[in-house]
Amino acid sequence: MRGAVDNSVPGIDADCGGECACATCHVYVDATWLDAIGTPVPGSQEASMLSFAALARPDSRLSCQITVNESLDGLVVRLPEGQH
Repeated sequence: MRGAVDNSVPGIDADCGGECACATCHVYVDATWLDAIGTPVPGSQEASMLSFAALARPDSRLSCQITVNESLDGLVVRLPEGQH
């Protein structure tokens, strides 16, 4: 999320600034990366926020909750049609 905001990636609003409180950084993780990224923990704040996100799917994540490190070099995510 921070990288997208810092580089003006359209579609990542991050209205809450990465506090997992708005779901405006919703992304779809490419299937080849799901094992590396994982899915939200059931009952977590992220899972709760995604339940309110438009067009949430099993591969949905809040980008503010993805910890970026070298092992994610080349990570592919896609954006939903809208964040609200």
